[in-house]
Amino acid sequence: MESLSIKELIIATKGTLVKGNELDEIQNIVIDSRKSKSTDVFIAIIGESLDGHKFMQSAYENGCKTFIKNRSNSIKFESSDINLIEVEDTTKALGDIANFYKCKFEIPYIGVTGSVGKTTTKDMIYAAISTKLNTLKNEGNFNNHIGVPLTLFNLNSIHDCAIIEMGMSHFNEIEYLANMVNPKIGVISNIGLSHIENLGSQEGILNAKLEITSNFDESNTLIVNGDDEYLKKICKDELNYDLKTFGFDYNNDIYCTEYSIGEEELSFTCIINNKKEEIYIPTVGKHNIYNAMAAILVGLSLEMDLKDIKEGLKNFKASKMRLDIIKKDDLTIINDAYNASPDSMKAALDILGRYEKRRVAILGDMFEMGEHSEYGHRLVGGYAKENVDVLITIGESSKFISDEAIKLALNSSNVYHFDNKEIAIEKLSDIINKDDVVLVKASRGMQLENIVQYLSR
Repeated sequence: MESLSIKELIIATKGTLVKGNELDEIQNIVIDSRKSKSTDVFIAIIGESLDGHKFMQSAYENGCKTFIKNRSNSIKFESSDINLIEVEDTTKALGDIANFYKCKFEIPYIGVTGSVGKTTTKDMIYAAISTKLNTLKNEGNFNNHIGVPLTLFNLNSIHDCAIIEMGMSHFNEIEYLANMVNPKIGVISNIGLSHIENLGSQEGILNAKLEITSNFDESNTLIVNGDDEYLKKICKDELNYDLKTFGFDYNNDIYCTEYSIGEEELSFTCIINNKKEEIYIPTVGKHNIYNAMAAILVGLSLEMDLKDIKEGLKNFKASKMRLDIIKKDDLTIINDAYNASPDSMKAALDILGRYEKRRVAILGDMFEMGEHSEYGHRLVGGYAKENVDVLITIGESSKFISDEAIKLALNSSNVYHFDNKEIAIEKLSDIINKDDVVLVKASRGMQLENIVQYLSR
């Protein structure tokens, strides 16, 4: 991060300097008192379980000299050697400072959202464009109203571009992030069932994702999956921005005509500007062809040479717990335990189904599906029946997966259900053979990476 003055913090937040010197400067912004230093500003964020105001003294003891607190909080600092700014809402202040700070850098910002595959799409775009553009991207799951600002604070003058993944579970959350980031290019990977409990329907999910275009005009580009049932309904003629589409349908701006998937890589033919192009990616899954095409369109929208984009895709590396293929002696583990929805479950099961060895799927609950939960889990049971030899389900809702697979004639002697991962771990050695291929996947809260750790020990 490059330095900001106390005066700039006041301007950005519309805050009040209670004490201190507005000419002082800070070098970093922290919300964790344990990481605070003398050159930082500590912002007292109020979270779901912790109130940052209670840790201001701890931050001070660690050397921090600049603080931003809620005006309504009565905490007092007796020390005279600090800068103290009061604001109406510290969480909003964090976002306001991020927006102010990013405006110092006249670079293109790319916003990425979608029901499934946001992080992989972001990583694919990063691979495609970072061969020529020094690019910042969010790390891990820093994709919400806290993580996005903290990502933007990593910007500095060496960056040519920034890719910002935008997550959400309710309406107006993407709009908030879009107002903060103001992306030049928006990408929507797909519209699935994730967060349908909060958004009511897939039409609701579509509208929530389209909030990424809140500030778009003729200078902006939206890139979407043109094969998606809901995204294909977007009418170009009604837009005040440029719309680009990708997919397998020949009506898309770029489209895949054929592909080949190996155990650890894939290649495909893509029609780009009416010309056949051969694309290679060191990962698996038909869904990653969509992600690669999104990345290609982003690169082209940034006026990159296609040759450089293709070269960048060869260096793609997925984030952890997203189709990580782990070899443990003769055992193959597909670690896709980071998160799950019916669509991403299907994509992972399609990959498992391509293996010739005995295929074992360890699947856990999918969260935030509300009244659609049974339907979504039973859908996965149908996918599983076609792609597995052994099915292991873990959790309450995943019982619908195993029930549906048995109903559709998967041999019940090869189906196991456990209430939790601890019981499952006790039984796995009796079920899994040393040369199996094992897929592990569930929603984040199930923490099935513990299963992966057990299998790969």
